[in-house]
Order: sequence, then structure tokens, then C-alpha cells
Amino acid sequence: MKIFRNSKLRIFSTAVTVVTLSLTSCSKDALQLDPVSRVAPSTVFATTQNAYAAINGMHKYLYSQWHDNQAAGGQSGNMLYMEVLGEDFVMTAQANGWFINEYKWLNHRNAESNINLFNYAFYYAMIGNANAIIANIDGAVGPDEDKNFLKAQALTYRAWSYYQMVQLYGKRYVKGGDNGSLGVPIIKEASLEAKPRNTVEEVYAQVNQDLDEAIILFGSAKSRPDKSHLNVNVAKGVKARVALTQQNYEVAATNAREAKQGFTLMNPEQYIDGFVSFSNPEWMWGINHRDDQPTYFYSFYAYIGNFSSTNTRGNPKAINSLLYAKISDTDIRKQLWDPTGADNTFPLAASGVRMPYMTRKFTMPNPNNSNGDLAFMRAAEMFLIEAEALANLTGREVDARKALFDLVITRDPDYTLSTKSGAPLIEEILTHRRVELWGEGFRFYDLKRLNMPLNREGANHIASLAGVLTVPAGDKRWEFLIPQGELNRTLDVVKQNPI
Repeated sequence: MKIFRNSKLRIFSTAVTVVTLSLTSCSKDALQLDPVSRVAPSTVFATTQNAYAAINGMHKYLYSQWHDNQAAGGQSGNMLYMEVLGEDFVMTAQANGWFINEYKWLNHRNAESNINLFNYAFYYAMIGNANAIIANIDGAVGPDEDKNFLKAQALTYRAWSYYQMVQLYGKRYVKGGDNGSLGVPIIKEASLEAKPRNTVEEVYAQVNQDLDEAIILFGSAKSRPDKSHLNVNVAKGVKARVALTQQNYEVAATNAREAKQGFTLMNPEQYIDGFVSFSNPEWMWGINHRDDQPTYFYSFYAYIGNFSSTNTRGNPKAINSLLYAKISDTDIRKQLWDPTGADNTFPLAASGVRMPYMTRKFTMPNPNNSNGDLAFMRAAEMFLIEAEALANLTGREVDARKALFDLVITRDPDYTLSTKSGAPLIEEILTHRRVELWGEGFRFYDLKRLNMPLNREGANHIASLAGVLTVPAGDKRWEFLIPQGELNRTLDVVKQNPI
């Protein structure tokens, strides 16, 4: 194992090399970039001050290019993939072709595709870096509050990465059901031995173990310097997501409620321009992107928003017209899309075309480059998790309505407390979730965890462009294929999903 230091970064950003795909040996194919210099683990973890470089390197991974793949810009790549696989994110034209085969539900079912390689290698690289910090930080010289802060972040990153992966490569979790199908290999230390895939149940158990330990450690850790670092709120936010996916609704509601403490929801004025600024009061975790760290065409904003790329100019992203019709006219969120495609005051990429239902949600104040702050967790999501979880608990519908109201009233001044119960109440909450989190990387995950089918019919999807309009719930296509490189390197110790 080698530790790399990239001297070009603002803070000494390092990355622990964790390759091949299953972390069993070194291969340039799985490296983010060739290292500028190499630093021994004994140096990186000699002091807590030095060790901050390792955690900063993980933060940088979240918006770095992978495998020379233009669409794989760190976590933003996953966010875009998860949206184009859903029904609420509409591609309006072919443009330069990026994300079209994902939109057609082709590439995640191709073991040689970039979407499978990226999502597999990216999260395992995060896991490998986290493992190095967890294994070495206790021996570093420095204050315990620094050690706890660094270790808690590493544990949270590891849990989050496994959670992201198991939802892609494994079957959906069913509470009380058989979760003994294959998930992903649990790797907690560097090894030359190939490891087979653990079960979905085992992966979720590891995720929860890491999160529980992280939450305890954050209690005696120093405060984070900014929202690019993780803290107890983020750990509880991830815990809430995981519990919701596992249908552990009491745990989900409790952690979501605690996670959002200390954060203020956007007011209507902030909402219109609130999705590209690190200073946003409801952002819990995100990227604070410096202009001197360019992301070029692997940025999130090279595919959505007003940065002028071939993709944004020719394929402005749109909302599902049926979902748009469900938004109240008094809801500020409705102003994020132009249903006519003819509003000349609506922000547009330079020399771009206008399309019905196009979005302005991710409009940058400086569209001349693709750099932009990006949120990975917002307080609004926690309100929605709390509401959905409570609505699924017997006798908690009053509380669910209140949690939903507390969010939606900040978006729609005419919204009144819901009087719905049962399935209609849950449907109302899920509709607000779709509107609120549109474009932020949740839709494929939500459809899968809810065991819902893909249904793009009757909306503004272009059938010839979308390729696939419907996919039944539970279909094998809801599972990503394991990259062929992983099968080859492990000599089939890692088994493929049904093809």
C-alpha cells in the first residue's frame, strides 16, 4: 500500500492507493491520477496534523476525475447516473451522447461499461483510504479529539461507501426477508487475497457498525472546520438513510430528526439560487469548490445547468411533466423549471437551446467555468426521511404530517397541514421528496428501495431517446453488473450478478 501526496492541492491532499478493483494489488487502472510524490504511511500517520492530509484527500476524491472518464467526476458522477436511470430526470436531446446509454438502461447491465467500473472502483478507493486511517490513526501523535475526529470521518466514509455500493450491486434490502443474496466484498484491510462477495445482510451490518462507532467518536471529537468535513450530523444523516432503506422506521425518524439540528431551511429567496453555494444554511455536507481547482468537463455542471458545454447547450435537462403538474402554483419550487421552453428570462447555457420543462435549479453565478459547490446532504432531506418513516409507523401519522408541513410551508406559503392517512399520506410525502430532491442523485435508489417499477410513460420522455420506458419492480436489471475486470483479477472469486 502506498500513500500519495498531491502537492498541487490547496491542503496536502493524499490518497491511499487501493487497487485493483477488489483492493488486492496495485494497478494504474484504478488510480485517480498518477501521484506527484509519494509519502510513506509512517510519515502520513506520524501525527494527527499530518493525517489530516489523508482525510482531505478523500474529500478531494469527491470531485476528481476517474479513469480518464469524462462523466466520472467523483460523487457527482454517481448522482447523475442515479438520476438518468429514473423517470423524473428527462433528457431532451442526444447532444454529445454523454449519459444516453445510461438513460437507456444499457450500460449498467454491461460488465465492460464505465458506469460499472467507476461506481465499483470509486467507492472501493474511498473504502481503502478509510481503512488506512482507521488502522493507523490511533498510533499518531496528537490530541485525542483530533484522532476521534479523523477516525469518525473515516468510519462514516466507509459506511457511506458500502451503503452506496450494496444498493447498486446487490438486491434491495427487505426487512424480515431473505437478505442472504450477494452484496459486495467487505474489505477492512489491505490483502493480496481475493475476497468473495458478502451477503446483503452482512454489508448492512458492517455499515451500521461503522456508523454507530462514528457517532460515538464524534461525541468526543473536535468541531469540523467546514461542511466539506463530516460530523455527527452527517453520520446521523447517513444512518437515517440506511435505516429508511432497511425499513427500520423508528431508527430512521430519530436519526433524521437529530441530524438536522442546527440547520436552517432556505427561505423562498434563497431557494431560487440555493443549489450552487457552500454557504447555503441547509447544506449539511458538500463541496466548497475553489476556482483554482478546475474540473473541466467532468464536473457535475458540465452536464446540467448554465455552464456552456456541448452537453448542456444541446441537451438541457428537464423535469418529468407529470411530476411538474403536481407542484402547486404557489410553491417556489415550481419556478425551478420552465414548462414552455420559451421564457427568455430563464437562465440558459451560452448558445444553448431551450426545451419545455428545462431546469434552472443548478444555475451558477459564474457560468464561464464548470467549477461549482455541490451538496451531498441537505436538511430538507432529513425532514422528508422523518416524515416518510413516521408515516410508516403505527400511530405516528400526526407526527409525519407535522414533519412534512414544517418543510413544505417554507416552499409553499399556501400549503396546509395534510389530512391524509395511510398510502395517500405516504404518496404525498414521496411526491414532495421527488420534487425537493430532483437532480440530486436519489431517484434510482428510491425506486429500488421502495420496490417500485420504472414508469416513464405518458410524460415528456422521448421514446426513441429513452429506449426504455418501463422496468418492472424486482427485475434483474435493478442490479448493476460487477465490472468484468474484477471478475478477471479475482479469477471469479467475485461472482457476477444474473445477466
